[in-house]
Amino acid sequence: MSDMGLVVVGAGGRMGLELVRAVHETSGARFVGAVERKGSPAIGRDIGELAGLGPSGVIVSDDPLAAFARADGVLDFTAPAASVEFAGYAAQARIVHVLGTTGLAADDNARIEAAARHATVVRSGNMSLGINLLALLVEQAARALGPGDFDIEVLEMHHRNKVDAPSGTALLLGEAAAAGRGVPLSGNDVRVRDGHTGAREAGSIGFATLRGGSVPGDHSVILAGNGEVITLSHHAQDRAIFARGAVKAALWARGRKPGLYSMRDVLGL
Repeated sequence: MSDMGLVVVGAGGRMGLELVRAVHETSGARFVGAVERKGSPAIGRDIGELAGLGPSGVIVSDDPLAAFARADGVLDFTAPAASVEFAGYAAQARIVHVLGTTGLAADDNARIEAAARHATVVRSGNMSLGINLLALLVEQAARALGPGDFDIEVLEMHHRNKVDAPSGTALLLGEAAAAGRGVPLSGNDVRVRDGHTGAREAGSIGFATLRGGSVPGDHSVILAGNGEVITLSHHAQDRAIFARGAVKAALWARGRKPGLYSMRDVLGL
């Protein structure tokens, strides 16, 4: 089988350039397109040169339809509105859509799920192996340690420029904790505490968000009981781990039937 041709959208951004480098470094994958928003200074530039790889012959454009038409898959870590648009284009082209965008609203998710009837979509709040293993451990721990004995708090910190909170990864971990407890996260989550809040409600799953500096992503799930505390943590040192996971997901999804998949599917978890 020939190498999988991948388009990177948001190619001129920090994560986009990491994705380009990850594709370049991965056997069985090659980048065939690079897309940026209209007016981006990256338009018309060689994406290989922008990524520090040397000339590649792939020029950044603002035409996703043309790029998708010659690709086997798209790597997308952009923004909710853009990702919904790209999901529709991927469905039209019948290609793989690896979606790492966070901050998606319920309506965004519904439209992506509709697109997954025609495209093979791998969606995750975090593409790293470590985080997805952590989510599995959190689910198991929450199942073993009941709400009457242990409280669950999800703590996350990201760089100063991150625009959504809690992070997609924090929500992924919260969903894992809720699944372990056999309850939905919605309605059992506490995302803000301010003023006289009263005692903590048993069974709730709390979130705390920190922002600052250049932190790629630190996440901890704290299970606090009477006289003991268990902390499960993951510290990302380089955003390249997310890019490598995304390319792995694309290669895994190639040739699979349309549908909505997760990194747990990719990793066999």
